[in-house]
Amino acid sequence: MKRNRIFTIAILALTIPFLSGCGYNKLVSQDEAIAQQWAQVENSYQRRADLIPNLVSTVKGYADFEQETLTQVIEARSKATGITVDPSNLDPAAIQNFQAAQDQLSGALSRLMVVVEKYPDLKANQNFLELQTQLEGTENRIAFERKKFNDSVGTYNVSVRKFPRVITAKIFGFDKKGYFEAEEGSEEAPKVEF
Repeated sequence: MKRNRIFTIAILALTIPFLSGCGYNKLVSQDEAIAQQWAQVENSYQRRADLIPNLVSTVKGYADFEQETLTQVIEARSKATGITVDPSNLDPAAIQNFQAAQDQLSGALSRLMVVVEKYPDLKANQNFLELQTQLEGTENRIAFERKKFNDSVGTYNVSVRKFPRVITAKIFGFDKKGYFEAEEGSEEAPKVEF
């Protein structure tokens, strides 16, 4: 009996230091950091979505403005805000689906800004100018938050692939996370025609 107790204490004395260095707590911390950073990405996109109704209202005040462009912006906003991604399931497909909806909204907003160029009165409207400035600032925040998210994912993905943490990651189900990636075709410069 005494021998079993000594053997058990010896096993625990050898096992506890190994378990404390297995990296589980580090993986949990990094996983939570990714979830937190994902919330910041969503927050930035939500800010953009919240600005759009004000932008549309300001633009609608100009009677001869193209209704089709406004409709595209409204529909793209609706689709973009309708897609949510669970932070615990940030696989590449989920992020790509989210990103596609956001890219569609970005495209609709870009078309809106191009059409606005035809309306000098609208371009001079103080409300429109303020909204445009806020929208530009929000786009910069989105880019910044996406970069921070990718940095967090990179750190985490390295951790789940390095030895000996790869063992802990496999045992406890810590899988690689997906990144935000450039839109397909973005490596080509846009064609500008005058």
